[in-house]
Amino acid sequence: MNVLLLYPTWTGAYGLFGHFARRNSTWPPLNLALLAAIAERHGHNVTILDGESEQVSLDDMVQRAVAMKPDLIGFTATSPFFHLSKTVAEGIKRLAPDIPIAVGGPHITIMKEQALLSCFDYAFIGEAEESWPQFLNACEQGKDLSSVAGIIYRRDAEVVSTGQPEDITNLDALPIPARHRLPMSRYKLGTLRGRLPFTSIQTMRGCPWKCIFCASEALKTTEMRVRSPRSVVNEMKQVVETFGTRHFYIVDDVMTLWKDHILEICDLIDREGLQITFEGSTRANLVEEDVIARLVKSGLIRLSFGLETVDPEIRKTMKKQVPLEHYVKANGICNKYGVEALNSVMIGLPGETRETVRATLKFLRQAREVKQANFAIAVPYPGTEFHKLAVNGEKGVKLMTQDFSEYRRYGSAVTTVGELTPHDLIDLQNEGFVSIYSAPWRWIPMLQKHGVIGGSLMLVRVARLLSKKLFAASGRASQEQLISLGDGAFSRIQEPALSAQPAGAGPTGSSSTGPLLTIASASRAAAAPAGHFGHPTNPNG
Repeated sequence: MNVLLLYPTWTGAYGLFGHFARRNSTWPPLNLALLAAIAERHGHNVTILDGESEQVSLDDMVQRAVAMKPDLIGFTATSPFFHLSKTVAEGIKRLAPDIPIAVGGPHITIMKEQALLSCFDYAFIGEAEESWPQFLNACEQGKDLSSVAGIIYRRDAEVVSTGQPEDITNLDALPIPARHRLPMSRYKLGTLRGRLPFTSIQTMRGCPWKCIFCASEALKTTEMRVRSPRSVVNEMKQVVETFGTRHFYIVDDVMTLWKDHILEICDLIDREGLQITFEGSTRANLVEEDVIARLVKSGLIRLSFGLETVDPEIRKTMKKQVPLEHYVKANGICNKYGVEALNSVMIGLPGETRETVRATLKFLRQAREVKQANFAIAVPYPGTEFHKLAVNGEKGVKLMTQDFSEYRRYGSAVTTVGELTPHDLIDLQNEGFVSIYSAPWRWIPMLQKHGVIGGSLMLVRVARLLSKKLFAASGRASQEQLISLGDGAFSRIQEPALSAQPAGAGPTGSSSTGPLLTIASASRAAAAPAGHFGHPTNPNG
């Protein structure tokens, strides 16, 4: 079969935010590349069209997809961008209604039949590495699909579900993702060493913790599975030799969870003489000086961890009780060894007030070890405990919309938390970025990361917003509304210039993390599941 896998562009509708997002990072759809490799292993021809990296508009993607005349089209879908896949699929169906379209990802895994819209013929749930080739072979041979676990489809007027697929237990048996189907030269990531050509890579799946903002239970990401260090380094070696790419983003939820695992990977990196750099995410209490010192020798240049909030009650509620002193210590260790440290902060969790937000900001102002911090608004993605609380109006949280296209972490809020309205949360987010990035000791890292033009523009935006706050205090506020853009950037609010309506109200979106079919793992912006049918990262989710 001739299979076409599509990843629609998402940054074009976000004005200056789109510029900063592309400038800072353009991520490869690693999950689609893995699905492509699996399909090729079974004799199928696969093309991947990454609309984001190539900046292909939604309308152009429709035209190009139809012109290719594939036997099957596949999409990935995370909740905030499900409406983009829907828009492209609807356009394809208008021009070529006979081309079958499949969709998967965390959105589909959680919403299941409710997400099988009329523009989609098949939906994949759970990890798809086994169901995907079975499905392709059955379609090619005209066989009944009822024996293929993990899919939802229509048979006459009836919606049929074949149940949950088997978990993938042997990660080493999977092929190396088909990066040769991607425009590898387009994937770059902003670091303190400049914008580096990079690719993402996964060494393990799963996270043993169950934070309320992560859909771990629904996506079954609490089950831990590990690749052999040798298979990981073999993949790195292939990437270096084939594409010349030498920076790797390890998308594991907790890169240093098992020290022996990551240290053996480092031993093999050194033994192979790869001369690479890498980064990943972990928990602050798992940052140990001897381990970091060893990782740096093999190429570690950046580490991320989630601070979220300093309020003890909110930390208990969100089920992330890492003592605060670990964050100061972790940042200090990273600074000592020249590792860029990224700290994520999240506002709007149950129990949040203006006072708790400002307590977090005070901590960040006083913690000079913290050079960079991201300030996001908590989003109650479907499948999370946070979403259940918001839907039921529990713990002072009330969900204000079910339009998943609004479920973004910057410049958009979809909950009322106590006395804080969505507008209040956006204002506090803006205040947070001003507080964080008006500190002079954070200017140099931002200039290094975004470049002179991007960094200077960020600082100008911070200064403008600070001026607006001063004017507002004197009763002379401008009517211009700014939204925070992450990493300290701000922009005017713009209406998305899409050619079709977003996936509106109703349960058509889903999930905070994860796959189009489902590859499994992560919860953060830089690390979403790798086993689901879809993108291994959630660029704005």
